[in-house]
Amino acid sequence: MTATATPAGSKARRTMFLIAAREAVGMPSIVLGASYVGFGSLVRESGIGLWLGLFSTLSAWALPGQVALVELYGVGASLLVIALAVALTNARLMPMTITLMPLIHDPAVPRWRYYLYSHLVAVTGWAFSMRRCPEMPREVRLSYFVGFATVLWLASLIGTAVGFLLADAVPQSVTLGLVFLNPIYFMLIFATDLRHRARVIALGLGAVMGPTLHTVSHDWGLMLTGLIAGTAAFGADRLIARHRG
Repeated sequence: MTATATPAGSKARRTMFLIAAREAVGMPSIVLGASYVGFGSLVRESGIGLWLGLFSTLSAWALPGQVALVELYGVGASLLVIALAVALTNARLMPMTITLMPLIHDPAVPRWRYYLYSHLVAVTGWAFSMRRCPEMPREVRLSYFVGFATVLWLASLIGTAVGFLLADAVPQSVTLGLVFLNPIYFMLIFATDLRHRARVIALGLGAVMGPTLHTVSHDWGLMLTGLIAGTAAFGADRLIARHRG
């Protein structure tokens, strides 16, 4: 059984939805939209139609998985291989969803809706919600996340279409380079929030270990860097906190 939203609570949710949408319009949507301009260009270069590219953004909305889809499609991989590759690539979204949902849970919202809202979990919206929601009343946190992510989703669809249509007008090196804007922006989001000791340690270790492990293994270097640096940062943070009592 779920609680019932009061009129005052409904108004507060609508207000927070609009506030979040305004916050998303600007640098977050520009960076993500520009990244999808690169993806739209990649779709065009791979011989995939515009509508299929838009459907990919509409249904999957996870840039690494979509890039894997397009590249595997381009080399003629089977549907099973493409599905497995995309599923494994997008598995990174599962821990993000698990950490975010308890934070934005609203007892007045039916549980089944969270399966729909989980589709909106992506790195930019997740990072902003994890930073902003703990400062808000619980009843408006979900509205903030949905408002913010919806704008980013629309920006991604527009970016896909623009990139596809401008593929012949912009140098390929420029459009494909836009794909990397989003992970760089994601890193900068964390770099601006250095109040958390574990994040500082993780960023420092990752900056040192990433290039080194990439030369050791191109396939596993990134994953090993995240696993080792993240685990070491978590352990170091716990040890320092315990030492300081």
